[in-house]
Amino acid sequence: MGIKRQARECALQIVFQLDGVAQPGTADVDDAISRFFENFDSPDDKARAMAEEVARGVVGRRAELDELIQRNSARWKVPRMAMVDRNILRVGAWELTVDAETSARVVIDQAVEIAKRYGAEQSGAFVNGVLDSVARELGRLPGRGTAT
Repeated sequence: MGIKRQARECALQIVFQLDGVAQPGTADVDDAISRFFENFDSPDDKARAMAEEVARGVVGRRAELDELIQRNSARWKVPRMAMVDRNILRVGAWELTVDAETSARVVIDQAVEIAKRYGAEQSGAFVNGVLDSVARELGRLPGRGTAT
């Protein structure tokens, strides 16, 4: 498993811990990161640093990411989504908004693989559809957004 994939999976588990906290602050994030790396095999330093960056980014922009996800999920309200799916979408949407170097297809494909591993039977297809729509809105894929 590559460094970015490790980082994404670790970040998912960290943000999952914080899902029930209405407005997590820096101390909440620090605590969740600390607990995670104390209790699970730690990836190499680069993957750990990426995981922390992603987790902090997702938590810091959670409301904005939820609005973006909601606009691109016609049938499901964010609070009604399965926790795993919701947090995979947050991680993927965050990455689509901040990481212009990684192609949108790679971000989406990795999110789908993670959804298949951690989510329900239909999670992969659900995550694929929502993140594809998010990427189009952001202009990262041809479609609704600005030209790519």
